[in-house]
Amino acid sequence: MKRIEINVNGTAYPCSPTMGAMLRFKQETGREITEIEANSFTDLCTYLWCCVASAAKREGKTFDMSLMDFADNLTPDDMAAWNEAVATGVTENDEAGGEKKSL
Repeated sequence: MKRIEINVNGTAYPCSPTMGAMLRFKQETGREITEIEANSFTDLCTYLWCCVASAAKREGKTFDMSLMDFADNLTPDDMAAWNEAVATGVTENDEAGGEKKSL
């Protein structure tokens, strides 16, 4: 599974596309992740929050930001970095150097 970290307010949080993230997205929006519109900032921000909340819970890391608090602390550059990491398949250990990637 891909392991990505995202920094919010100077704290690195794990971010993974888990089943829990998919269920959270459904609870928040009433729609499945297969219905995410690629050009919808709202959908992408919500899904990113779901991925962080789920991965943090799985790894035992405290993450108590509401969706709105998360969005208030997220920049367009953070979103772009996350999109790029997901698109390029960044994993915890880069094959070339073995170092963890942090956004």
